[in-house]
Amino acid sequence: MAHALQSVQEAADRLRGAGYLASPEIAASAFLADRLEKPILVEGPAGVGKTELGRALAQATGRTLLRLQCYEGLDESKALYEWEYAKQLLYTQLLKDKIAETIAGAGTLSEAAERIAGSDDLFFSERFLLPRPILAAIRSKEPSLLLVDEIDKADPEFEAFLFEVLSDNAVTVPELGTVHAVHAPRVVLTSNAARELSDALKRRCLHLYIDFPTAQRELEIVRGRVPGVSEQLARKVVAAVQAVRKLDLKKAPSISETLDWVRALTLLNAATLEPQLVAETLSIILKYEADIAKAREHLGYIAGAEYR
Repeated sequence: MAHALQSVQEAADRLRGAGYLASPEIAASAFLADRLEKPILVEGPAGVGKTELGRALAQATGRTLLRLQCYEGLDESKALYEWEYAKQLLYTQLLKDKIAETIAGAGTLSEAAERIAGSDDLFFSERFLLPRPILAAIRSKEPSLLLVDEIDKADPEFEAFLFEVLSDNAVTVPELGTVHAVHAPRVVLTSNAARELSDALKRRCLHLYIDFPTAQRELEIVRGRVPGVSEQLARKVVAAVQAVRKLDLKKAPSISETLDWVRALTLLNAATLEPQLVAETLSIILKYEADIAKAREHLGYIAGAEYR
């Protein structure tokens, strides 16, 4: 059962209950998107919690989560629906005698084809329709949240296809017509800014930019997600990650990588950070060899960083 958010504070509290520590800006955007029934476009660097926000918002509002992962070449048929051709073929085999009766007496191939064409409604009907995330969200009998992840990876043409969903809570299936939402889904779109999104898409959405967290917020996330970590180690890791992000890197450490580092150091019984320990575990937070090499040049700076 869906639960509408009644205030910004309630949005923050419910998101926290779903395991997501929201800043005031994030909580406000979540509240407004829910109450205004507007899609929300969440932009920001990779690894700052955009996808997690969509998941947490679904849980916080009691909605079924339906996620569409975008990629280059994604088209509406892959995002909306497909026909279960194997099932259609099976029905064809089972009904072959009936089909033979249908075309019996046809004088030409064209006439036979016309008679079979009259059965299209049978084979392109609800029984053979396999909904993908977008159509599933529109047809869901329970309130849902549609998470369109990394929309910037899809082609611009796919954005135009989404407009009907974002503006009208409906989709058009050529064989069935326009399908209107049973319950207007909440929609969260995420983008890593791999390309510029269209003004038309942005105009239909509330906009939220999520950057890497402040040291204080990241420390709170670490405390909440890694129970039992010592305060000293948590502060040292957060300070070190904040220092690493200031380097000129191909990919800065994400929040999830900060958490992985804390967990790994805890398993190693580390009480604090030393340059040698940082050197041995850099691959946990940095995924490119060039970034690791650059960080190795600043081991003293990283290990000596202090939480402020």
